[in-house]
Amino acid sequence: MNTLFDKIWDAHVVQIVEDGPTQLYIDRLYAHEVTSPQAFDSLRDKGIKVFRPDHIYAMPDHNTPSDQQDVINDPIGRKQVETLQKNCEEFGITHFAMGTKDNGIIHVVGPEKGLSLPGMTIVCGDSHTSTHGAVGALAMGIGTSEVAQVLASQTILQSKPKSMRINIEGELQAGVTAKDIALYIMAQMTTSGATGYVVEYAGSTIRSLSMEGRLTLSNLSIEMGSRAGIIAPDEITFAYLKGREYAPKGEDWDKAVAFWKTLKSDDNAVFDKEATYRAEDIAPRLTYGTNPGAGIAIDECIPTLESIPESEQAGFMAQLKYMQFNPGEKLEGHPVDYVFLGACTNGRIEDFRAFASVVKGKKKCESVVAWLVPGSWLVRQQIIDEGIDKILEEAGFELRLPSCSACLAMNPDKVPAGKLAISTSNRNFVGRQGPGARTVLASPLTVAAAAVTGVITDPRKI
Repeated sequence: MNTLFDKIWDAHVVQIVEDGPTQLYIDRLYAHEVTSPQAFDSLRDKGIKVFRPDHIYAMPDHNTPSDQQDVINDPIGRKQVETLQKNCEEFGITHFAMGTKDNGIIHVVGPEKGLSLPGMTIVCGDSHTSTHGAVGALAMGIGTSEVAQVLASQTILQSKPKSMRINIEGELQAGVTAKDIALYIMAQMTTSGATGYVVEYAGSTIRSLSMEGRLTLSNLSIEMGSRAGIIAPDEITFAYLKGREYAPKGEDWDKAVAFWKTLKSDDNAVFDKEATYRAEDIAPRLTYGTNPGAGIAIDECIPTLESIPESEQAGFMAQLKYMQFNPGEKLEGHPVDYVFLGACTNGRIEDFRAFASVVKGKKKCESVVAWLVPGSWLVRQQIIDEGIDKILEEAGFELRLPSCSACLAMNPDKVPAGKLAISTSNRNFVGRQGPGARTVLASPLTVAAAAVTGVITDPRKI
């Protein structure tokens, strides 16, 4: 019997190449300004038109400033954004321009507009395309040459990955979020533990997550090396998608939901690999190193050198040297310089509600620089409509404009060298948030706690 991944994959097979990859039909291609220019140039050089432009949506996000959006001062970033707009105009592709109500981070906008739907195959020239798997889609990041394939043929050549199911059972503790689940799984499996697999998340804990939480979890699937992360659609999915701008309407909605209800792994489906974890074992998490799998519970200490296999000790010490931490050190109580709430990982309305729930009635620590950046203009409007902006303002925070912002050092929001940021983003690689910047990954609740105390703080204690 079939897994959910099998069902979606098999439904999209165009042809199987003997001793080669599968030609897979793609329902939706998302494009942003960084990885698409060469793909469009490839079509232009060959005199090829985009095959199905109505299946493609594009928007700038990586280079977009979060303090103002009248101009991009960096000439390379400005050229990338301008080139995306010109390419969309030339090839007839829908383009959500910077500063417009439709714009935002592409992995936030897709689901919130109902462009990402259950059963779809979705690709983008961006590793965190796995985010869209939260709605029950097969969503994969692809390279520039593969973007060109999809533009030209609406298909892609792919070898079928293996399947893995990760079950989370039980009830989460207070103060524990989907971000903590993801960081916990990565610490257990390592950042290469799911390489070559499509991961399906299942279990009672997953079924209880909101769509925002599921999007966060799926977003981080790539950080375990997996090809994609997917969650079977259910009533929570349907309630989230109903009424969205591009979601089916009327009778089409009813037909769609009837089909979506079939999108689940069969009871006796066999996965290539399975793992099960207990929700009760998960506490608020922190990273201490320079990959998302180097993490601990907030009340734990960094591992000692003796606890690390000898073959991994040199790499372990190199990470700590960069982070300016020591083996056996406790991070709780460590001063922070910057806090960042946002990214395609945690830039949704639920994340801002969580942050506001901690800082309400308190004041931002004066020594901390805080960047609070919505993932889209729709999220920003929700923040204003719900009065969250007033709570943030009264606590001394500024609500910025939608952007990828400090998730990566491609726009003005760069953490200075040597400074320590606690961040809701997805990667803590060397220089990810700025040359020499040091990054601790955490949930919106933990980031909020640090914002008002000035030190890494267990949100359960506030």
